[in-house]
Amino acid sequence: MDNTHEYYVDWGALALITAGIAQGKNRSGCNWFLLGIILGPLATFILVAFYDKLEEENH
Repeated sequence: MDNTHEYYVDWGALALITAGIAQGKNRSGCNWFLLGIILGPLATFILVAFYDKLEEENH
């Protein structure tokens, strides 16, 4: 059985999750969604590991 379709769905869902995390950290959800499509799990890791909320740093 071909799992290619399932792979695309999982990759797209991860990109949506990445966009949601980005918006929660006051980043552009659209840009991070596109990065999530291109980089996949690496984009999610970069976002979670290296970007803090802007408001926490400024206050």
